[in-house]
Amino acid sequence: MKLILEDVYKRFDEKILFDDVSFTFEKGKIYGLLGRNGAGKTTLFNCISKNMLIDSGKIEIEYDDGSVNPNYDNTEVGFAYTQPNLPDFMTAYEFIRFFMDINSKRLKKNWTAEAYLLSVGIEKEDQHKLLKDFSHGMKNKVQMLVSFMVAPPVLLLDEPLTSFDVIAAHEMKEMILSAKEDSIIIFSTHILQLAQDLCDEIVLLNNHQLSAIDASSIHDKDFEEEIVAQLSAGKEGE
Repeated sequence: MKLILEDVYKRFDEKILFDDVSFTFEKGKIYGLLGRNGAGKTTLFNCISKNMLIDSGKIEIEYDDGSVNPNYDNTEVGFAYTQPNLPDFMTAYEFIRFFMDINSKRLKKNWTAEAYLLSVGIEKEDQHKLLKDFSHGMKNKVQMLVSFMVAPPVLLLDEPLTSFDVIAAHEMKEMILSAKEDSIIIFSTHILQLAQDLCDEIVLLNNHQLSAIDASSIHDKDFEEEIVAQLSAGKEGE
């Protein structure tokens, strides 16, 4: 399975974000998306997830059977936002039960809502609390959980681990690693060590283009200097 971007162009007023960008992401790999603030990482995610239209070009999913779908809908894409967007009036248990009911045919495992929440460290005594009373980290666990529950073809993670403590971050890393068997995973981060720990490929969004870093260099001692040099040479950023 592949996510294919071909000649994607996007601008806001006079600012060009993507200038005929072409790139192919593949299932079985975790891609770390790096770029300076303002380069357009979140905008790229919004375009892939169909939350935002591109000006020209195309974004399509090629499935394992060879069929290609340029008109996929947003149910094909899981998107974990930096700031979780959850229904504050529901408890965690109610929300997961609701999600299970409307996605019953897409669930990867035949678990209870309680078991799903326990799998990301939401203990029984917290499962019936309103989501509005959850910490940012706990909300982030819940929003990531719903994406992993259905294993969408494409999984987008926007700064996914910044709100977690050490133990929770380790648990989420393991979940991300296991998910690449079923999904194309792209996550944006400013933490190079995290990218090195998790990623099979590093992709830079710089000068309105996507470019891959040689995978064999990810663990080189001068990797950080290489990334900084390339991004510093860019024209975009805040």
